[in-house]
Amino acid sequence: MKVYEVGGAVRDALLGLPVKERDWVVVGASAEELIAQGFRRVGKDFPVFLHPQTGEEHALARTERKTAPGYTGFAFDTAATVTLEQDLARRDLTINAIARDRDGVIIDPWGGRADLEARVLRHVSPAFREDPLRVLRLARFAARFAALGFAVAAETEQLMREIVASGEMAALRSERVWQETAKALRTERPEIFFEVLRACGALPLVFPEVDALFGVPQPERWHPEIDTGVHTMLALRVAARLSQSEAVRFAALTHDLGKAATPKALLPRHHGHEQRSEEILEQLCARLPIPNRLRDLAVHVARHHGNVHRAADLKAQTVLRIIMEVDGLRQPDRFEEFLLACEADARGRKGLENELYPQAQRLRTALRAARSVDAGKLRAERSLEGEALGKALQEERLIAVKNALRDSPPP
Repeated sequence: MKVYEVGGAVRDALLGLPVKERDWVVVGASAEELIAQGFRRVGKDFPVFLHPQTGEEHALARTERKTAPGYTGFAFDTAATVTLEQDLARRDLTINAIARDRDGVIIDPWGGRADLEARVLRHVSPAFREDPLRVLRLARFAARFAALGFAVAAETEQLMREIVASGEMAALRSERVWQETAKALRTERPEIFFEVLRACGALPLVFPEVDALFGVPQPERWHPEIDTGVHTMLALRVAARLSQSEAVRFAALTHDLGKAATPKALLPRHHGHEQRSEEILEQLCARLPIPNRLRDLAVHVARHHGNVHRAADLKAQTVLRIIMEVDGLRQPDRFEEFLLACEADARGRKGLENELYPQAQRLRTALRAARSVDAGKLRAERSLEGEALGKALQEERLIAVKNALRDSPPP
């Protein structure tokens, strides 16, 4: 029995990146032998075993054979005769098909190290096209490694187009689509995920709401980039610079979905797009298992981003209403995420990516003022309870917000 470190840990170590978890492949052994040594078997699709001391995953070397449509339609062979080279051959990308033995010797039968140096994302074999999930995985890797200069090989992009044309993308479960998307949103360049999917024709299949934005014009006065899809990608890129929050990034991605449904007679203007954005966003969240926290923030941003941009002209009543609707009094951290997503929208315009956004500071000032009203003190001083206390609190918060905005220079 021989054990090799494989996959992402080897790849990231060669790139000089921190290694968070390690995976191992076992050659020349059976499931029974591993169990006898104290390994614990987990997983249903194929045998994976947890090391009795480290808890790290060890998988038996395997080959696979396509037996049915979709990414689950495979039969696996984990016989002790399967070689390391055969196991590596069934992996998706060359940079993920590198192994290292216990002595630190690199085993690289498919040219992964050369592709790491060339900054190329390339498939290992034509079998890549048998698994539609690999389209999403590759797009996610492109987003993760874009900052290092990685790009998709032309021949690999062609295989992705073939997968799309085959209709196999329809076999992907919504849970897997969202899992890959969520991982992509946490990368340094999440917009690359959607751009790669669009380049191979997959975006209309997995995110039709986002794909529909491309080609939709906006007034050049406010949007020098004109195209709504381009604006959305710029906003997502700015959101990634502003915050590590997956919720902020998702809100930036979905804030303008309604512009794709603007009546053609109104173009390039988009009156009423906020309500349309909410409706389309709700449809998207019904189709994919998007966490409520992300959905709720995205709805608030879709509904209110235009108002926040006009912060200098808003009355105190409107500002307080926005604070209350976003639940800023109880969740100031979420209100901050709300403002960051709005800022990403404002700065997600060609040539304006580094502009200041004083509107956010104005609303932060208003929130601090509203939260400064002490409910306990008001109850004690006026002997108020219930509805009367709630009304008095709202009145005092409005006064506090008015005073704060009066003393704060408008943006």
